[in-house]
Amino acid sequence: MQIKDILDTHKTLLSFEFFPPKREKGWNALFETIANLAPLNPSFVSVTYGAGGSTRQNTHQLIRRITQETPLTISAHLACMNSIQPEVYGILEEYVKSGVENIMALRGDPPQEQLVSLQSHAVVDPFASAISDGFAHAADLVVFIKKHFPQLCVGVAGFPEGHPATPNRLQEIDYLKAKVDAGADYIITQLFFDNRDFYDFCERCEFAGIHVPIIAGIMPITSYNGMKRMAELAAGARFPAPLLRAVERVHDHRGEIAPIGIHWATEQIRDLIDHAVRGIHLYTLNKSRASLDICRTLGITNTRELSE
Repeated sequence: MQIKDILDTHKTLLSFEFFPPKREKGWNALFETIANLAPLNPSFVSVTYGAGGSTRQNTHQLIRRITQETPLTISAHLACMNSIQPEVYGILEEYVKSGVENIMALRGDPPQEQLVSLQSHAVVDPFASAISDGFAHAADLVVFIKKHFPQLCVGVAGFPEGHPATPNRLQEIDYLKAKVDAGADYIITQLFFDNRDFYDFCERCEFAGIHVPIIAGIMPITSYNGMKRMAELAAGARFPAPLLRAVERVHDHRGEIAPIGIHWATEQIRDLIDHAVRGIHLYTLNKSRASLDICRTLGITNTRELSE
């Protein structure tokens, strides 16, 4: 089923994101997580795409397994960085044959070693320079998908706190509008911890003429090291002072910070649902505890209840 059709029939979606394990032992743990979350009847699940080819084959394998072993609707991530058009065409063709109807179109990042090399040569925009005979921007990928596979539903990324590679916030919205104008059907945001950033982002999208549904991306903090990794990977992530104070109080006493992070995310989602957000996309990190605790606290036993 296509996500744009689900959006048409649901007041609020709930979806989960998984990533392909790099090691064999991670696969059993991931499918245990999927089994734990499946009873919630998520509107869809998304599968991330390895940057620079690092886990691309694992991505394809995971998508095949979910398609074959579960009834879940899948959104397959596809990053175009360092990819040429024939390669992307072949991947999309494989997805279509596997029954995938939804693609998350992303630019992606260059492999770390390439990024370091470009930065060492004082390249002003290492992302643009890393492109070779392929796609310069995610909008180009959206155009390509809609031209060659018009039957596919396409989602794109939004950045409530700003994109780390685009400090110009006006230009950032222009880039997002270009993706929507190219045919994107919906937007899923990067993680954020202050709902005011999300609401302001939605208003700015509306002002810019972006009218597709916007799904809010939420990642609960479950460990102190995990929070530090969020700050590194989601460059520009803003941690509100009250959240930091709560985390530090527990961390200073060597306590578990997961309850703090889960409580914070739960309150975010409660407020988002009260404001009739079009969807909640939970970044699970391949674990089920936080998502289950959030849904249990909010009284959600089936995502269809969010549409009532």
